[in-house]
Amino acid sequence: MIPNQWYAVLESSEVPRGRPVGVTRFGERLVFWRTPAGDPVCLRDACPHRGAALSIGRLQEGAIECPFHGLTFDPSGRCTLIPANGRSAEVPKAFQATGYPAREAHGFIWVWWGEAAQAAPEIPWFEELDATFSYGTIRDHWPVHYSRAIENQLDAVHLPFVHATTIGRGNRTLIHGPLVRWEDRPGLPRDRMNIWVFNELDHGQPARRAEDLAVPARRPSLQFQFPNIWHNWIGDDVRVMAAFVPIDDENTRMYVRFYQRIVRLPGLRQLFNLASLPANRVILNQDKRVVRTQLPKRSDLRMGEKLIPGDGPIIAYRRRRSELRGEGG
Repeated sequence: MIPNQWYAVLESSEVPRGRPVGVTRFGERLVFWRTPAGDPVCLRDACPHRGAALSIGRLQEGAIECPFHGLTFDPSGRCTLIPANGRSAEVPKAFQATGYPAREAHGFIWVWWGEAAQAAPEIPWFEELDATFSYGTIRDHWPVHYSRAIENQLDAVHLPFVHATTIGRGNRTLIHGPLVRWEDRPGLPRDRMNIWVFNELDHGQPARRAEDLAVPARRPSLQFQFPNIWHNWIGDDVRVMAAFVPIDDENTRMYVRFYQRIVRLPGLRQLFNLASLPANRVILNQDKRVVRTQLPKRSDLRMGEKLIPGDGPIIAYRRRRSELRGEGG
């Protein structure tokens, strides 16, 4: 995992008011709930007393009660009551539960995975996906490390083969570039990848390298924002966005959203969004069928694969991910 980042981990609707929700993220059991004001809370899903899952406990005025012995924890993870010791007894500080800062934005619950949350940057997002868009969501489980799922969406070479009957129709197998340019966020250099894809029919012409290409006037084809969100700029009014949520080293939760502002009337836009999902699921399943077979399940900067120029965005991603993990070049 890349430390000290905001990760999208759940959709907002998956954390309702009034009950805790237990999930596995980052290889760790976590429990989420909402305060009376509706703010999301995230703690490690294990009571410090005897390790029972807090997620099967109950909520009491914004705090969570362990189902095993009734220990109660507030949203900061501070234990406020050990019933067996009596209500008047002071609670030892050792009973502090581990918590992670959680925020809600853009229809997702985000968790700050790391340290120094007081200095955390703003939640990462694609500013162009504003309130003028509506969307429908596909949620899917992939038995792969999240890095493999991300790399699949940075891969222009696979389109005419994996998606020959859908978005890869036309047999445009020749790849120029692709061209990668980085953007910065305040305090976070090279935080976003912008990728321009140039696929065409092969008539025997040579493929041009990325260094021989100029940045075109059009918007980038793809954008990836560290640590785990992606944006496909299909058109000004139609986009696809994805969050690649790490469950553990061999499993990823996929959230794929179809955004549009073609149909804006309430009711009709929801129907339009729902109608878009079956086709997007077909495309997603075409990817999943192949990516789930890749070995090893996790990608790394140096892993023995024989890469080609068309893999440029994947190489750039691996290098930057390695740097952010403190592994050097």
